[in-house]
Amino acid sequence: MVERTQSGTEGRKQRKVRRALWTVALVLGLSMILPLTGMLLTGDTTGQAVAQQQSQDDAAALAKAEQQRRDFWREARGGTAGYSAVVGPETGVLIQSGGDVWRAVREGPILRYGGIGLIAVFAAIILFHLIAGTVKLEQRSGRTITRWTLFERVIHWYTAILFIILGITGLSLLFGRTVMSPWMGKEAFAAFAAVAKPVHDWLAVPFAIGLVLMMVPWIKESLPKAYDFTWLKMGGGYFDRSKHPPAGFVNAGEKIWYWLLFFGGIVLVVSGFFLLFPNFGWERSAMQLAHIAHAISGIALIAFSLGHMYLGTLGNQGTLEGMVNGQVDELWAKAHHNLWYEEVMKHGNPKDASSGAGARQPLAT
Repeated sequence: MVERTQSGTEGRKQRKVRRALWTVALVLGLSMILPLTGMLLTGDTTGQAVAQQQSQDDAAALAKAEQQRRDFWREARGGTAGYSAVVGPETGVLIQSGGDVWRAVREGPILRYGGIGLIAVFAAIILFHLIAGTVKLEQRSGRTITRWTLFERVIHWYTAILFIILGITGLSLLFGRTVMSPWMGKEAFAAFAAVAKPVHDWLAVPFAIGLVLMMVPWIKESLPKAYDFTWLKMGGGYFDRSKHPPAGFVNAGEKIWYWLLFFGGIVLVVSGFFLLFPNFGWERSAMQLAHIAHAISGIALIAFSLGHMYLGTLGNQGTLEGMVNGQVDELWAKAHHNLWYEEVMKHGNPKDASSGAGARQPLAT
């Protein structure tokens, strides 16, 4: 009994010790966990606040950097000249914003409306020829009148050939990347442009000289007369061929072409001079304006020249003969230039002396 009582007493003591140890351990554990729990609870809110503050700071820094970039490029595009070691016009200007306007005009209205205009003129000529056909010379008299002297014919063909070459090369450079490059390929078009560009440049000055030599002698004959309005009202006789409208040495249609070529040629040559000699101190704005003027005047003259070439070849039988051999049949002169024909019959032809031909030469067969 005594031993059983002692063993029970020791067991209770051991249980009390274990309970005390677990209690101490629990207290120590809670004392450690509770602070950590507080840190976790408070740390989450603080982290969110820090993250939010960091995000706001980053957004503000990004907005500031973006504004600085905008201010920089706005000032750079403002055309304000800065320092540059290169000497020359506008060398201190980093960006010239007019280039964007020039590019938009060149790639937009000029290509779009210029291309449409050329196609429309070409289509109108074909349609007119299919409907109206050639104005034929029903019969020949066998006698000819000197219409163009040798000098006039040579300078005309010289200028016309240069105009055609310049027109082809100019249009290919203007429309090339849009029209030619897709079907030729970039490499082939680049090779073509490498030849077309210098050809266009080198023939520009000879063409300008020929244009002046051709236009100046014809100023007097191309001045408007009262009967030119009658010619215009009658449509040049192309719609009602039973009647011949009055016309002197140059009819109203040819006069319109002359003055278009006169003033358009001035714009073409002057603008071309700016483009051909860029090192004369022109500013970029002047070059851009010159390019637009050159393109518009060139397209306009090419469009009207198509009509001129048609009427001088397929449109009117016998017209081309005058520019080839200088002579036209009397009946052709009477039908197309009746007032000039009457003057020649009355007073003689002053061109006969310079051409070495008689007033009324038999037609060569």
